[in-house]
Formats: sequence, C-alpha cells, structure tokens
Amino acid sequence: MLEALDVSVRAGDLLAVQQVSAAFERGAFSAIIGPNGAGKSTLMRALAGLTPVQGGEVRWQGRSLASHSRRERARTLAYLAQTEALPPDTKVRDVVALGRGAGEWLWGLFPGNPLSFGGLSADDDGAIACAMQRTDTARFADRPVAELSGGEQQRVSLARALAAEPDFLLLDEPTNHLDLAYGLNLIKTLREEVHNGLGVVAVLHDLNLAARADHLLLLSEGRVVAQGRAENVLTPRHLEAVYGVRVDVIRHGGRLVVVPEG
Repeated sequence: MLEALDVSVRAGDLLAVQQVSAAFERGAFSAIIGPNGAGKSTLMRALAGLTPVQGGEVRWQGRSLASHSRRERARTLAYLAQTEALPPDTKVRDVVALGRGAGEWLWGLFPGNPLSFGGLSADDDGAIACAMQRTDTARFADRPVAELSGGEQQRVSLARALAAEPDFLLLDEPTNHLDLAYGLNLIKTLREEVHNGLGVVAVLHDLNLAARADHLLLLSEGRVVAQGRAENVLTPRHLEAVYGVRVDVIRHGGRLVVVPEG
C-alpha cells in the first residue's frame, strides 16, 4: 500500500497540499481529481518521492518513503510526468529499454545519459518485449520517436514505465492532449494492468474517465473534499462545491456520467 498520512507540501511559497490522508492499494485504479490549482500534481510528486513534504508522511510498503533508497523507489514506483521530452531521434525500443536502467535514473529527473546504463540481460529483453506488446508499441519498435503522434508517444512512455516492472504506476494527467479514442484506450490499458496486480494512481481532469476508477480522491485548494468510490465522490453537491458548476450525474450503460447543466 502507498499511503499519504496527514501530508502537507509546499509549491514555492504556497502550501499547495494541506493535511491530506489517503491510501492507494495494489490491484486498484485510483484517480486524483479536482480543479486547476487544487494540488493534484504536487501531491502526485510527493507520492513519488520527488517533492519533500513539510508535514505528515508518505509511507510505502509499511515504512516511510524517505527511508527507501532512490534505487528502490525508481524500481517499484514508476512515475510519468504530464509531458515527457522523449529523445526524438531515438528508436522506440531503445526508449522503452530505458525502463530497465536498474533504477539509476528516471526520465528527466536524474542527470547523465540514460542510454549509458550498460547491456541488457535476457530478463531485460523479455520485460521490454512484454511492455511493448501490452501497450501496442511493438509494431513501431524501430521507428524514431519523432515520427510518432502524440498518442503514440504517450504509449511509448507508458511502455517505458511498465518495462521497469514496478509495483505502482503514478501518472500525472496521462490523457492530457489525447483525443477521445486514445484516452479511452489508455484507460483500458491501465485497467488491464490493474487486473494483473499493478497499483495505478492517475491525476485526471476528465471526470467521465475518472468515473471508471476504483477509488477517487477529490481535492480543492489542497484539501480533501471527498474520497472513495465514484458514486460517493462524483455527486452534484461535491462537484458544484468544488468546480462551481451545477451538474447532473446519471448512470448510463452501468457507468456514471457527469453532465453539466445548461
């Protein structure tokens, strides 16, 4: 379990996250939602160990996240930022192979040449192939990143993270700038990974995609407004209080759908 216990985090001079407590489980798909400036990305970076907390504690595998080495964190908690500057001239398979960097780096976070981590073992090759098959990126394995669409690059980033074989996958707005088909396909892929035992925590803006999650955490001004199952969080009262918009929440085809009034 990955836990935030009364966590407070600063972003510059602002206390962007205030006394947030939440628990995220393996084998479950959790979504963090809320308006712009709610503290979602700041909390996500704290959960990944990338931003220090000013109060409370993030716990991973029963002990403080800060007590885990950088190597442990990188191999068990895979983090995807809102945008990843993938190397444009690098072949897709080589980018995915970066996920097997023995935890010595995370893309865009640690200095050095990420392609210099050394040779790949048979286990590495197997993990890379499996990650590409699961994300439907194997078909353009030999193409340079620059030739791919935004949605395809997003899948390459996901394959890179999955190649590390983490216990948890933390994604900050993974459907940002994706069209409807790519967004739905990404959520479907994440649900398949959850079925296989991966823990997934994603910051999402699209409430109708978030409704597909097992657990929701609704933030406003850095504080928890509600958390739990979608039907208990995505209520007209909660959403009007947080977003300032009146909505209807209906059930269609077994799913909750949020529809703004007017």
